[in-house]
Amino acid sequence: TLESLQAERFSNSVASSFATAVQRVRMRALVTALAVMVVFGAIVVGLWSGAQLVLDGNMSVGELGQFLLYAIFVAGAAASLSEVWGEVQRAAGATERLMELLAARSSIVVPGNPVPLPDPGEGRIDIQGLSFHYPTRPEIAALSVLNLRVNPGETVALVGPSGAGKSTVFQLLLRFYDPDSGHILVDDVDIRDIHPNELRRRIGIVPQETVIFGESAFENIRYGHTDADEVAIHAAARAAAADDFIERLPQSYQTFLGEHGALLSGGQRQRIALARAILKDPPIMLLDEATSSLDAESERVVQLALDRLTQDRTTLVIAHRLATVLKADRIIVMDKGRVVASGTHEVLLREGGLYARLAELQLQTDTV
Repeated sequence: TLESLQAERFSNSVASSFATAVQRVRMRALVTALAVMVVFGAIVVGLWSGAQLVLDGNMSVGELGQFLLYAIFVAGAAASLSEVWGEVQRAAGATERLMELLAARSSIVVPGNPVPLPDPGEGRIDIQGLSFHYPTRPEIAALSVLNLRVNPGETVALVGPSGAGKSTVFQLLLRFYDPDSGHILVDDVDIRDIHPNELRRRIGIVPQETVIFGESAFENIRYGHTDADEVAIHAAARAAAADDFIERLPQSYQTFLGEHGALLSGGQRQRIALARAILKDPPIMLLDEATSSLDAESERVVQLALDRLTQDRTTLVIAHRLATVLKADRIIVMDKGRVVASGTHEVLLREGGLYARLAELQLQTDTV
């Protein structure tokens, strides 16, 4: 019901932009007029002086004509330069922003001599004494001396309240940030010694907010492996339980999915993301609340696809819904950037503590 408010804001923005454009045109017209007046005024003065010289016999008519011809050339060029100067001033503002972008440097330093990862990768993750503060919140520790080892092929779930540091672990593992202290090792190699592109090729991710590009279903899945052929893409879609609904689309795999996947439901978008991850076939998989926004039926289908995806590969799972982590080999309970408990679902329930409270709260919510 805020149509009138938004229309007023838009009108004000348009009016402000129009007023600025009018002012720019006026200034440009003023500069052009001054340039024309000065140049042609100089020509008139020169013509008058030349006429006097011709009358006095100090200059021939041909010389005066030659001078006028050169003066007209100069006048035309000067008038054009005034127009160009206006365009230069207009571009200067945009150029300043472009130079800022070109001068920007990432805080992530690419090593001069990257250490290659073992091939094939095992998927071992070793986090040692990790501490980190976000640049925008330097007074709050996102992680405090975190230690975690994930063996190849193991599925480990990270649970805990919001702000416990679960997503921070993912961001540091993908090297979107460097830790304040501590180390992250992938297959026994410090990730700061690995080229970021090589590191990220070894990691697949199914995020909570799925990214669907303004492309066809075929191209969206192929983002997982740009050199994959049609057979591999169809196989990945079947493994992710996405083949059935894609085939029902108007143009099957060539159907344009709209910006941000506007033509798909939440469950369908998640299955496209799963197919993309299956096609990539990385040794390490990160699942960030992959089923949090799905209905019961879609969650069951996606969960079956996730079970196939996590087989024989190292998997880290972030989940607030504890029902999605019951099959994990280990559950890591985090709070305030630290590991406060570790074990299976049954063991953690018997120990009590934060995990037991979270499970009790969810049970009461599900009952209500």
